[in-house]
Amino acid sequence: MAIYIYWFLLALALLGLELATGTFYLLVVSIALAAGGFAALLDASMTWQLAFSALAMIAGVFILRRWKNAQADAESGASLDVGQPVQVLKWHENGSARVYYRGAEWDAELESADMPRDGTFYIAAVRGSSLVLTHLKSQLH
Repeated sequence: MAIYIYWFLLALALLGLELATGTFYLLVVSIALAAGGFAALLDASMTWQLAFSALAMIAGVFILRRWKNAQADAESGASLDVGQPVQVLKWHENGSARVYYRGAEWDAELESADMPRDGTFYIAAVRGSSLVLTHLKSQLH
């Protein structure tokens, strides 16, 4: 049997394992093995087959890491707290407030200083351990 068949069989086996795990890293290794198989199909030496496979794996891991970091950055900006109502317990003279939310007291500040201090408030953003309040309910909830 030709060497490229072994490359492609290994790639298919790892692709099957990837479908069972869902990590995407086995998909990168599978694609890298297929790249080595294509090099073997073109009658490249074993050195070139391994080099193409290694380069494909390095490039794939680099692309996958960048994609996962971009996904994590996009998800970290979306807070589940935004749009939730809070109960204002006390207003401080500097414009900040103490609010009750999720069974605990939180520090809060108004989204803009000219907002009235009465009515229902909703969380507009979370800055560290402080909540930013607004009168407008977010369309996300």
